Amino acid sequence: MNKLLIAAWLMLACSPAFADEALEQRIDSLQRELDALRKQVQSSAADEKDTGKQTRGSAADARDTETQTQSDAADDVDASAGLVYESEAENPGVGRTSVGGYAEINYNNYKDSSETDEFDLQRFVVFLGHRFNERTRLYSEIEFEHAVTEGGNSDSGEVAMEQAYIEYGLTTDGSANMLAGLMLLPVGFLNEYHEPPVFYGVERNEVETRIIPTTWREIGFALRGNVANGFQYDAGVTTTPDASLYTNASSGFREMRANASRVTANEFGYFAGLNYRGVPGLLLGGSVWTGNTAQDGQGKGPNASALQGANANLTVWDLHARYAAAGWDLRALYSRGSLSDTTAINAAANLPLGSDDAAPEKFFGWYVEGAYRISLKDGKSLAPFARYSKYNTQESVASGFTIDPLNNEQVITAGVNFYVHPQVVFKFDVQDYDTDDTKDRFDVGIGWMF
Repeated sequence: MNKLLIAAWLMLACSPAFADEALEQRIDSLQRELDALRKQVQSSAADEKDTGKQTRGSAADARDTETQTQSDAADDVDASAGLVYESEAENPGVGRTSVGGYAEINYNNYKDSSETDEFDLQRFVVFLGHRFNERTRLYSEIEFEHAVTEGGNSDSGEVAMEQAYIEYGLTTDGSANMLAGLMLLPVGFLNEYHEPPVFYGVERNEVETRIIPTTWREIGFALRGNVANGFQYDAGVTTTPDASLYTNASSGFREMRANASRVTANEFGYFAGLNYRGVPGLLLGGSVWTGNTAQDGQGKGPNASALQGANANLTVWDLHARYAAAGWDLRALYSRGSLSDTTAINAAANLPLGSDDAAPEKFFGWYVEGAYRISLKDGKSLAPFARYSKYNTQESVASGFTIDPLNNEQVITAGVNFYVHPQVVFKFDVQDYDTDDTKDRFDVGIGWMF
């Protein structure tokens, strides 16, 4: 019986009608497979194009740093922590999630015996990103500082969100992207690009610590995009620092940052930035942020009511330039800021007349830096560098208050970055302070990003 059925099936299969039908089914099957393959190739090509368009938020899509040339390695201000997404071919139709981060461990040895030498795991940061589709992405970073945290002890470290925002591509060519959430402001060099392998020296430079308080982040909405001839723009509206949190002049307005923790939103800030990258290795740019930090006396400080009705407007701007080519990496940055109604800010900080910790009405800083990257075997490189910085966190103060001369400083830093891998660096430097020589020191550090 089975043999008869098989014979009948073979006769039917060999008939012209059956052969035509089977052939058509096979062709249809192959066409479906070809269409799926074409979509997969198009998706991969779009991914590569999208990767090339990414700005800071797209650190997750940075170039493969293992194959960087000497010029590329010097230009990783755009690379940041490179993260690799799961490929579409491996998991078609499913969103892509990535994990990365960076860390730095530093040693400071002071020339003055009255200063305490110390090792510190300054920070360990975990990056988590997710791509929902070709246009919608999540970026987030959580930072652990000084290894441990203990309730109520600010010196023991902290755990804080550094970023948490959605980027949505309004266009497919990268000319307009919307950002919404907790974001790093696009000011200076280091505020957005601050992973240890990206900058020279063990510690972040003083200008981009005291004048531009890296890392300065606010909750807000922004537009970012690349336009013709190598220009990139940023513009947005954000929350503001809280003037009622002001503590001392040596750190500028750094302590006023609310860092997205129940930020009073009676007032908003506004920013804009423009960068030019139309010439290989060249970056020219500037930015400005402005907003009222008084919050009508409803800030988080214990004496915030002293700021009711005040116009404590903060404005910070910077100009920066960088040229990286043929192993050379040259940078220059100038930043200036102003703060109004500082008498009210001093009252909120309980500072008496004559205090030399008064809030600054004006402050500024600038630096020039040069480094040369020397390629070694097995992907290693050596980068000796030197930097001259000048800053004044208290250029002028309100009438009746005094200026602390230690806040007007010049610093010479020289050292070397030794890259055992483009993403892993050992750092050595010496720092000489002109005004306050108790800060003179020798530093050693190790940092990495992935």
